[in-house]
Amino acid sequence: MSRRRASIKEVRGEVALFRRRALAGFFLLLLGLIAVCSRYVYLQVFHHDEFVTRSEQNRVKPRSIPPARGLIYDRNGVLLADNVPAFRLEVTPEQVANMDDMLQKLSAVVPISDDDIVTFKKQVKLGRRFEGIPLKLKLTEDEIGRFAVNRWRFPGVDVVPYLTRRYPLGPSLAHVIGYVSRIDVDDLNNMDDDEEASYKGTTHIGRIGIERSYEKLLHGEPGYELVEVNADGRTQAVLDTTPPTPGKNIYLSIDVRLQKAALDAMAGRSGAAIAIDPRNGQVLAFASVPDFDPNLFVNGISSVDYKNLMTAPDKPLYNRALRGVYPPGSTVKPFLALGGLTMGIRRPSDTVLSTGEFCIPGQSRCYRDDVRGGNGTVNMVRAIELSTNTYFYRLALDMGIDRLAQWMGSLGFGSKTGIDLTGEVEGVLPSREWKAKHSKAGWYPGETIISGIGQGYWAVTPIQLAHAVATFAGHGVPYAPHLLMDTQDGVDAARVPQSFPPTGPSVIRKPQDWDTVNEGMIAVINSGAGTGKKLGIGFPFVIAGKSGTAERFSRKSDAYDNNKNTAYLANRHRALFIAYTPAEDPKIAVAVVLEAGAWGAADSGPIARKILDQWVVDSGGARPTALPPGPITLSDAPAEAAPVEDAPASAGSVQGAQPAAPSSAELPPDDNGEDQ
Repeated sequence: MSRRRASIKEVRGEVALFRRRALAGFFLLLLGLIAVCSRYVYLQVFHHDEFVTRSEQNRVKPRSIPPARGLIYDRNGVLLADNVPAFRLEVTPEQVANMDDMLQKLSAVVPISDDDIVTFKKQVKLGRRFEGIPLKLKLTEDEIGRFAVNRWRFPGVDVVPYLTRRYPLGPSLAHVIGYVSRIDVDDLNNMDDDEEASYKGTTHIGRIGIERSYEKLLHGEPGYELVEVNADGRTQAVLDTTPPTPGKNIYLSIDVRLQKAALDAMAGRSGAAIAIDPRNGQVLAFASVPDFDPNLFVNGISSVDYKNLMTAPDKPLYNRALRGVYPPGSTVKPFLALGGLTMGIRRPSDTVLSTGEFCIPGQSRCYRDDVRGGNGTVNMVRAIELSTNTYFYRLALDMGIDRLAQWMGSLGFGSKTGIDLTGEVEGVLPSREWKAKHSKAGWYPGETIISGIGQGYWAVTPIQLAHAVATFAGHGVPYAPHLLMDTQDGVDAARVPQSFPPTGPSVIRKPQDWDTVNEGMIAVINSGAGTGKKLGIGFPFVIAGKSGTAERFSRKSDAYDNNKNTAYLANRHRALFIAYTPAEDPKIAVAVVLEAGAWGAADSGPIARKILDQWVVDSGGARPTALPPGPITLSDAPAEAAPVEDAPASAGSVQGAQPAAPSSAELPPDDNGEDQ
């Protein structure tokens, strides 16, 4: 009986215990379910948008599509810069666990230079980790194949197609077109947010030349695409695309046939040759010698190639046409003569007796002519024809340095021409103001005299000289030299001409003034006695021109130098020549500057003539007869100095005159008082 009662008590207790445990379990399950539901509501209701976005970001990635860079053509449609397909290695940093280890292993598969790695790491620091960053550009087929086999080893690394810049004509237009190169840290730091956004996906930017001047036209606007990726970041599908806007094509005023003629005629001699249409300021040829291959810079120039260019003694990276400064010599004489007529200081019939030297009244020091005994009595036309120094000594002295500087400044000397290339320099136009900034000494009459023949402190760029002769040839109407001619929205669209109006009214007051100077410049080439005689033989139009030979060394003696060896003279002289044709209605103006040449007419003159010959052919005419052999010139140079006492001259000097050095306070001997 007692056992039965005990057994019954156990059943009840167990039932009660079970009930309590079941109830506790139920409440625990209910709490868990409430927690799960609450979390579900939290995630799916209150934060639904956030987590959907995160999910989509893991699955869908935006990717920039770089725009195709605009093409560059010459005036006749010859392709000067285009885009060719290539492949590059691209790395997405967020998908790489150990960057240094990955680079080391990848270098064993695909050769990667130290320069590539340095550039890549700089861009990683500035870029976004989820965006692809170029590591190595322009992969070869062999490199692409080796990477494809080992691709599984490198998550976050991929081969990406892109368009790279190419310059089909190589060095011949390097100083005009310039080049593009990889965007670096400095470029990114100089961009604002909007600019940086416009370069998403873009690896290159215009560095110099036309590529830089018209970067905004050529670059275009990037597009975007949404791509679906897997866990490894590999693209599975393209979901949406916004196409990029390609850059505009541009047509330059350059004629590659004329450019080639200029380079061939210079035959590797250091200097510059520029041709301009005086009717509108279009630059037809722009040659700077020596030059370089711009293709070397596009995908990153090697350290060896860059060092070779930087240490080359002839400085091929130096744009002589834009930045080189040289004394203009006798090429300024026609401009000075025009100034004398405009100011009323001279009439065409006024004469000067050239006896071989010119002495400032009241001083014992005299300035020599380039011909012993002088040219006799000369008027303005004859003085330009024979390049008579005495005539222009007198004219410069009568004009005074203030009016001389003001007049020459109106022709563009001493200031930038405004050509659409970056890096242009102003040169030096002699003036009291300029000297006051560089010397404690005042201005002296002797310095005015030698300024009248393009020596002394004068320093002009070839583009300034070409601009001045083009302005004169255009009857005094100034146009800023320009290379841009037309733009185009795609290869099938019509070309849109660009407007470049004159920068001011004509600087010539009377047509008769132009006629007088023009007559003198015609006589230089066509009279049979001028400094550029023979240069017009066989040419179908009348050429007008002026030669110039500027000294590279100061003179310590008044003795004439009888050494006529051309190599010796070329080491001492700069050779210059300016010309335009047809003389009665000019359509092309040319300026040639050689850093080393015996005489302006003999060395630079034939180069100008060959450019004009090609212009005739380009205009539809027959090629003119080649120049006959033999000397071209009588003399257009300053009088020679004794070689034993030569000394380099930064500003140049002539006829025994030595201007005070810019940093010197010493007075030139026998120059008493200020210029009038």
